[in-house]
Amino acid sequence: MSRWPVQGLTAGVFALAGLIFVTSANTAKGTDIRTDSSLLKLSDLIQQRSENNAKLDASTASVRADIDTLARRDDGSTRAEDAELDALEKAAGTEKLTGQSLSVTLDDAPPDATANPGYPEPQPNDLVIHQQDLQAVVNALWQGGARGIQVMDQRLISTSAVRCVGNTLILQGRVYSPPYRITAVGDRGKLRQALDDSTAIQNYQLYVKAYGLGWKVEGDDRTTLPGYSGTVDLHYAQPVE
Repeated sequence: MSRWPVQGLTAGVFALAGLIFVTSANTAKGTDIRTDSSLLKLSDLIQQRSENNAKLDASTASVRADIDTLARRDDGSTRAEDAELDALEKAAGTEKLTGQSLSVTLDDAPPDATANPGYPEPQPNDLVIHQQDLQAVVNALWQGGARGIQVMDQRLISTSAVRCVGNTLILQGRVYSPPYRITAVGDRGKLRQALDDSTAIQNYQLYVKAYGLGWKVEGDDRTTLPGYSGTVDLHYAQPVE
């Protein structure tokens, strides 16, 4: 074989390698492209958006209060109609609610958690709070006759969705990390009984005993839940014409 084809092939390989190095350098722009810095930036962005949503919720609540005040002053409704509207607002969760309450706090297991005697060694998913755990508590409290429920610092309404991504809670456009606190206003005895009767919570209690997941139930004689301050507009998919 002639030396020239071999030399040409070698030169081509080096040229291709050089092109790859240059492309990699341009992509990284002087940074380590194997790090998770992009994930950190995404986390920061999510946190920033969550804080912005909280500020917008507060602004919306203030404007809504002004609108309600003006509407009540100028709508010409009767006392009976105003009373009916008040009842609907309470049922919708847009008004403050005060009464005796029961609060449940759930938390991940300690970082150094190991299995208690008689239980298998935990997998990573055994040591964190999951969406179904939060939903089980919320569902049980509604089943126990809760007049209103607050998750973290937000009031739940009929369209609220309790969702988790990884080990974070996303609720109505805002992001939360454990521990998670759920507070319900209602008859404490019935609320506690509903928690005890829930098979999903009974299953969660097994992980509390086995691996130390957090579980705390507290009662209060007088608690005020805030009214829901977010948008009440429904958003739904529409077919493309």
